[in-house]
Amino acid sequence: MRFLLACFICIGLVFPAQSMVRIKDIASLQGVRDNQLVGYGLVIGLKGSGDSLRNSPFTEQSLQSMLDSLGVNVRGARLRTRNVAAVVVTAELPPYISKGSKIDVSVASLGDATSLAGGTLVATPLLGADGQIYAVGQGPVAVSGFQEQGAAETLSQGIPTAGRVANGALVERDLPAEFANIPSLVFELSNPDFRTAVRVADAINRYTRERYGVYTAREQDLRSVKLTPPPNVSLPRFIAEVEALRVRPDQTAKVVIDERTGTVVIGRDVQISTVAITHGNLTVRITEAPEVSQPSPFSPNGETVVVPRTFVDAQETGGQLAFVGGTDLPTLVRGLNRIGLRPTGIIAILQAIKSAGALQAELVVQ
Repeated sequence: MRFLLACFICIGLVFPAQSMVRIKDIASLQGVRDNQLVGYGLVIGLKGSGDSLRNSPFTEQSLQSMLDSLGVNVRGARLRTRNVAAVVVTAELPPYISKGSKIDVSVASLGDATSLAGGTLVATPLLGADGQIYAVGQGPVAVSGFQEQGAAETLSQGIPTAGRVANGALVERDLPAEFANIPSLVFELSNPDFRTAVRVADAINRYTRERYGVYTAREQDLRSVKLTPPPNVSLPRFIAEVEALRVRPDQTAKVVIDERTGTVVIGRDVQISTVAITHGNLTVRITEAPEVSQPSPFSPNGETVVVPRTFVDAQETGGQLAFVGGTDLPTLVRGLNRIGLRPTGIIAILQAIKSAGALQAELVVQ
C-alpha cells in the first residue's frame, strides 16, 4: 500500500475508542487567568551590536535620562556608544501571585541593534492595563540566535534581537485575592460543544452525589458549566477534585487544510459519501534554446542575429478512476492512499468533494 505523504497528518490506521481526558485539560476556571505586563527599558553591555544613536534617537534620550537619574549629567554631550539597545519588555503575571515572587520576562529590540547577546537588562518597570507598576525586570538576557558577519558573507541563526530573562522580574504588587469568596464557579470549555458541556456536568454530578450527597453542576450553554460548591468543603480542594475527573469530549467533524504548506488534517469523525474520483496532472514544459546566426566570411551586408528556438512539451499523468468513501477515518485514509497523490492533489480533491456535497464535515482553509 502506498502511504499518504508526510504532509497528510493522521495518527495510525487503527483507531481505538476516543480516550477519556481530565476536565482540567479541556476547561478552565472562569476568572483565573494571566495578566499581561509591558515595559520599556535598556539593554547594556552589548559588544558593539547595539542601537546606532543617530538612527535611534529614543535610545539616546533614554540613556541620558537613566544617567541623569544616577547623578551623571550628559545633557548636551554627543553620545557615540554602540553598547546600548532600547527594548520592549513583556511578561505574564500569573493569577493570585504574591508580592516578592519572580516571573520570566521576554525582551525584544526596538531600534536597529543587530544582537542582544551578552547584554543585561537594566531595571525596567512593568505596567499592567491599568497603568500601575506590578513588577520590575532586570538581569542578563539569554539569546538563542546569533549573527556573524564578515566582509563578504553573513551567517545567522534564529533571532538574535530577542531574548528572555529567566526569573528576571520581581513582583511588586499583590493582585486582589477574592478566590475564597466566589459564590459560584464556572468552567469554560476550550472547544465549545453542547455534548461536551453535558458530559462534564454529568461527570461532576456523579462524583459529588457519591462523595457529598448533592448535585453541584449544571450546564449553562455550549461553553460553560456552572458549579455550586458543597458546604463545609475547602474551595481549592473541591476544584482539584473536579479537575481530576475524566470525561470523553465530543468534537465537530472538520478537515483543515493549509495550501501554503500542503498540510491536511482530518478529524476522527469525518465521513465522505461514496464518490468516484479521477485526478490528472498536466505538465507543460517550455524550453528556450536560441541560436546565433552569423553571416558568411567577407559578406558585405551580412549581420549577426539571434534566431529563437522554442521547444514545447506537454505531458499528462494520472487519470485513474477510484472509489473513495468511508464511515470512519481508517477507511477514508485507505481510499485516499489508493489514489496516490501529492498534498496539492489531496487538497484539490477534498475541495471538490466538499463542493459536490459528499464531504460530511466542515472544511477549514487556512
